[in-house]
Amino acid sequence: MTGGVLQLGQRSESVRRANLSAIVRALHAAGPLSRSELVARTGLTRTAIRDLVGELVSAGLASEGSSEPLGTPGRPSRVVRLDACAAQVLALEIAVDSLAAARVGLGGDVLALQRIDRPADHVSVDAIVEDLTGLADRIGARGPRLVGVGVAVVGIVRRADGFVATAPNLRWRAAPLGERLAASLRVAAISVANEADLGALAEHRRGAAVGVDDVLFISGEVGVGGGIIVDGVPLRGVAGYGGEVGHLPINPAGRRCRCGAIGCWETEIGEEWLLLAGGYPSDGGREAVDALLGDAAAGSERARASLDELGRWLGIGLAGLVNVFNPAVIVLGGRFGRLHEYVRPIVEAELDRRALAAPRALVSIVPTRLGDDAPLIGAAELAFDPLLADPASWVSANGLHPAGAGA
Repeated sequence: MTGGVLQLGQRSESVRRANLSAIVRALHAAGPLSRSELVARTGLTRTAIRDLVGELVSAGLASEGSSEPLGTPGRPSRVVRLDACAAQVLALEIAVDSLAAARVGLGGDVLALQRIDRPADHVSVDAIVEDLTGLADRIGARGPRLVGVGVAVVGIVRRADGFVATAPNLRWRAAPLGERLAASLRVAAISVANEADLGALAEHRRGAAVGVDDVLFISGEVGVGGGIIVDGVPLRGVAGYGGEVGHLPINPAGRRCRCGAIGCWETEIGEEWLLLAGGYPSDGGREAVDALLGDAAAGSERARASLDELGRWLGIGLAGLVNVFNPAVIVLGGRFGRLHEYVRPIVEAELDRRALAAPRALVSIVPTRLGDDAPLIGAAELAFDPLLADPASWVSANGLHPAGAGA
């Protein structure tokens, strides 16, 4: 009998934790909601919502107050909102040409953000860790309110420990990034992932693919990265190495890639080749790309031709990915987001020509809504995941130990 009671208690506590998670996830994703809206979004009863919201308010994780009057009879609905200052994460990004840090509050509010240029010769792991630690200090990302650290990096990352197997555009191999950053920041652990995977996560939760469960995120600056979400779940592979679409072998007669292979997709649609074809230095970076776009807008045939060639190869690669993954939305991030209006007709034409008719009819291609900060926002979402999965641990840490309330 005692064993049966224990099992029932465990089940009740598990249900409570899951319900609390459902409420916090809804508020984190949608912003302030009324109790009625929480009932509709979570499927919980009004009584459960009342009790669980009370726990969050008592723990200091949320507050409840009146909304603006709606112009209809009756009192305004009471609205539940998370406290962005109660729980915060540090998001870091290591891009090819920049480093960034953001302090983000629960609910997704960016409380502070700094981005600095990274010189081309500034590539050692220790130097970058030192820079990121300095950025974290500069934006005040310390103290008991910090509940996690997320890092986006342009490399192939082992999710378990943040080990970067290779990052060709940083010239890294076998870099223990997670270990070094955790030691420098003096935190127990951090979450590290590929920057395109986190761009996909950000666009799925807060950007151009909200409400869509099958998404491809294709991002390009110097290199090309891809993030894939299938049925609402990020596709990572066995160790987190999945999604490296920039290294799809697409042109057997093509150029040698920084990874060592011949004809990777990245060698046809990367920034270096676009700039060379347009008559700019291959290492010209963002300024050169912007100048090329300006030339194209002004009618330059050479600039236009370089964009057309990039659009053709971009469409060829996307057609293959559409056939394999059958996405509903392809989000173009980074440089591709800026190029979208110039290359859209050719990309769409290549998809019409090469993709299977059925999946082609279902997919749309859109530019990023979050811009260049998508991987950084995704890093924040990654850092929040443990809290979103088990906010009951926060409630208990703040002095509340209800026995199955709201179950």
